[in-house]
Amino acid sequence: MKIAMGSDHGGYALKEHLKAYLEGKGYQVEDFGCHSTDSCDYPDFGRAAAQAVADGACERGIVVCTTGIGISITANKVRGIRCALCSEPLSAEMTRRHNDANMLALGAGFVGPNLAERIVEVFLSTDFEGGRHQRRVDKVMALEQ
Repeated sequence: MKIAMGSDHGGYALKEHLKAYLEGKGYQVEDFGCHSTDSCDYPDFGRAAAQAVADGACERGIVVCTTGIGISITANKVRGIRCALCSEPLSAEMTRRHNDANMLALGAGFVGPNLAERIVEVFLSTDFEGGRHQRRVDKVMALEQ
């Protein structure tokens, strides 16, 4: 599975940690930046990662900023993206099962590396249930038109 990643300066360290973690697990990671702790703007990197998922170049995406809020809002502005901000594993599981989320946002100021690893593992390993949830996802996605 190929994973798109993006962050701002506030999420840089956690993104780098997760990138190494995922590559160690055999995932392909495409890093859309940022590439340092120098101050930068999260919309630039959140949009790039989201666009890669929307275009099908990457199967899932993970974006990180200090709170996870701004970068998740940015990702959700890209047509076809369902990005969920999660701070614990259960919400990551449920957003995959019920919302078929294709991107995960994390707040580096709230989630440490060990918890982030667990959230990412659950997000990447949980399947969408479909069924009645598909009807709801279809209604959400129709709002883009």
